[in-house]
Amino acid sequence: MQADKIDFAAMIEKDRTEREKERWAGTFLEYLDLVKADPSLGDLAHKRMYDMIERQGDRELDLEADPRAKRVFGDNPVRVYDFFKDEFFGMERTLEKIVRYLHSAAMGGEEARQVLYLMGPVGSGKSSLVERLKRGLEGLPPIHAIDGCPIQEQPLHLVPRHLRKPFEEMLGLRIDGDLCPVCRHRLLEEFGGKYEQMPVRTLSFSKRARRGIGVVPPVDPNNQDTSVLIGSEDISKLDRYSEGDPRVLELNGAFNVGNRGMVEFIEVFKNETEYLHTMITATQEKFVPAPGRHGTIYVDACIVAHSNEAEWQKFKADHTNEAILDRIVVVKVPYNLRLSEEVKIYRKFLGRSKFDARIAPHTLEIASMFAVLSRLEPTGKCDLLTKLKIYNGEEVLEKGRPKKLTVYELREDTKREGLFGVSTRFIMKGLDTALAKNNGTIHPINVRESLIGMVKEADIADDVRRQYLEFLQDTLHKAYLEMLEKDITTAFVYSFRDQAETLFQNYLDHAEAYVTKSKVKDQVTKEEIQPDDRFLKSIEEQIAIIGPAADGFRQEVIAYLWAATRRGEKISYEAYEPLKEAIEKKLMNSVREISRIITKARTRDEEQRQKYDAMVENLMEQGYTEDSIDTILKYASNHLWKD
Repeated sequence: MQADKIDFAAMIEKDRTEREKERWAGTFLEYLDLVKADPSLGDLAHKRMYDMIERQGDRELDLEADPRAKRVFGDNPVRVYDFFKDEFFGMERTLEKIVRYLHSAAMGGEEARQVLYLMGPVGSGKSSLVERLKRGLEGLPPIHAIDGCPIQEQPLHLVPRHLRKPFEEMLGLRIDGDLCPVCRHRLLEEFGGKYEQMPVRTLSFSKRARRGIGVVPPVDPNNQDTSVLIGSEDISKLDRYSEGDPRVLELNGAFNVGNRGMVEFIEVFKNETEYLHTMITATQEKFVPAPGRHGTIYVDACIVAHSNEAEWQKFKADHTNEAILDRIVVVKVPYNLRLSEEVKIYRKFLGRSKFDARIAPHTLEIASMFAVLSRLEPTGKCDLLTKLKIYNGEEVLEKGRPKKLTVYELREDTKREGLFGVSTRFIMKGLDTALAKNNGTIHPINVRESLIGMVKEADIADDVRRQYLEFLQDTLHKAYLEMLEKDITTAFVYSFRDQAETLFQNYLDHAEAYVTKSKVKDQVTKEEIQPDDRFLKSIEEQIAIIGPAADGFRQEVIAYLWAATRRGEKISYEAYEPLKEAIEKKLMNSVREISRIITKARTRDEEQRQKYDAMVENLMEQGYTEDSIDTILKYASNHLWKD
């Protein structure tokens, strides 16, 4: 116990010491020496936020080394940022636009005088993105501010206008902004105009302490007061000071609080136009009116607003709002449309929960498929499940060959894709319900039942309800049966991967000999033999490659693998998607009948029991939990292999 106390005490003391090192206090004259040594101390809010993101690192995805990413993004380069890593998935383009806005604003571009507006459906991640930016600000080193200033303003505002040019040349930066009324009064009354003696100290950003991070929630239209934005006058002080005395000011509005950092407008278009004009003035003119008769106050803040699409469309439809619209940078935050990324979202949420979750294979995949399907627009080029796979970067086969459809071709026909459908919160509620009902054990069957129940009870249009139920009861039912059959049948194959690799290598030997019109050396007898056309056909027919198409397919396989070898890529049976599918189907077909018989059998002889036990063991190695296997195998018996 004593040791624990010593450890806690040491940890507390270490933290206090480290924080003490970051603290600084001195005069404005001493602060100027710091700025001379480090001109970044004079950075404005947008530059500070851009550097905050860049400091953690970024990189461009190597699309050539990742065929799936290449199919998703095409030839357009993709930059990913470590600042958002492990929290946001499938949002690469959205994050690029946010960082691009901050970069341009940091360089003093027009975006520095515009509002960053995030628009998207509920649960798409708008609030989470803003929260991440706020957390980032709170993690930054302290900023220097005039000690006692209610809006933690930049000390360089103390430099008189007529001296700013020489100061800028000496310090290597630009000085923007003016003193707030409170600091101006203090400078004259307390320091007799000797600005070099004004005290400066360090302050940390804090949402809870309302320092550098301001938040404007939607306000009742019948009870809106701009004091929420710009502060007010303390009427209790009017008996001591005149109405024009800055000492009566209470500069605690969102723009005062968010100065030097950021101001968030939640559900921005629910506010009255008067609020929005104040917001635009703050970003366009860099000032807001002071309460009462105290002139204006300079504002240095990144203003981030967000709302859903319906509110945006309603606001945009009013032509009287054109001036405001012209000062907004719109970044769409749609729902994620990539299956693999959607799975990561739920894995993240479950990892943060207190559930001792035991999750069978394909559970999160099936839930994610439902979410993504609900967000897709129909197209005449393919069915929605195929579209989902293409969006996920999968190579979809059609008659044994990759389907000639790209992500960009499909997106050309869309208008609102990703701006409607099932939210991540809806899916999480379904997962949580299934976890609670089943003592922490979930699999595709009970999660699908949970989602079906929620859809039936949801307050949605009847046609949407019918479509969602069709996805769950038909589309995903069939998709899961395919996954389940593969898992069960491969569980019967001893060392499935080894056998698949053996088939793959044999196919390559015989296909290469066929294409190059040479012979194959028998591994046992070492004699040279003709390529086995019958063996090649037994694999190719698994994916409907028959007749004259076989020649072209064999040439494609060999050309693809030769190219992969030149690139130094590792060659395995999974290297070429069509051949991979053919080999897996060949192996599965060889054991399908015995797996069907043994799985459905109510009584088993000794040999069948041993095979059944081995299958169960293999399923557990695949990730199935012991308490879910029985349910899943009964499901397979009832739905997969009907007599």
